[in-house]
Amino acid sequence: MFYKDERLALFIDGSNLYAAAKALGFDIDYKLLRQEFERRGKLLRAFYYTALLENDEYSPIRPLVDWLHYNGFSMVTKPAKEYTDSQGRRKVKGNMDIELTVDAMELAPRVDHIVLFSGDGDFRPLVESLQRQGVRVSVVSTIRSQPPMIADELRRQADNFIELDALRDVIGRPPREPRYEREEETAGGK
Repeated sequence: MFYKDERLALFIDGSNLYAAAKALGFDIDYKLLRQEFERRGKLLRAFYYTALLENDEYSPIRPLVDWLHYNGFSMVTKPAKEYTDSQGRRKVKGNMDIELTVDAMELAPRVDHIVLFSGDGDFRPLVESLQRQGVRVSVVSTIRSQPPMIADELRRQADNFIELDALRDVIGRPPREPRYEREEETAGGK
């Protein structure tokens, strides 16, 4: 359901997409993801939303954020909030729904099709509003995980649902061999 001449924008809910891909057992190659949607239409913007822990010495997501920033993605980040729950466990909160929604509403008059990478049911009213403005909305998530990573109401509201698992061969990173097997090969063990 893509047309070559339509203006596209990608809106990636980073933590949601990461969780969906992890539930399916693969990693996403963001260079391939971008190329796939450049092939499907005129890609105007690719937004990636994530919260970052500012006070940690090293954030495991920092290299990805830097790579995406230098490779044509519009990065939208904010500091994650840390708190201790009632059981004394350290929790991190970093919801980016409002930022994504505002950006999508602002860009809506300039695009024909928005691809939302999230299964969060909170985005259903956004999808409905974008559709009222004449924008087609595809949602990328998965129903093949246990439990499914997409809210049923979001899937039903979207013009098009794209199963993330169906994109595995197109945007998935090849699985890495376990480290010990590579070490045996280099040592002449295999």
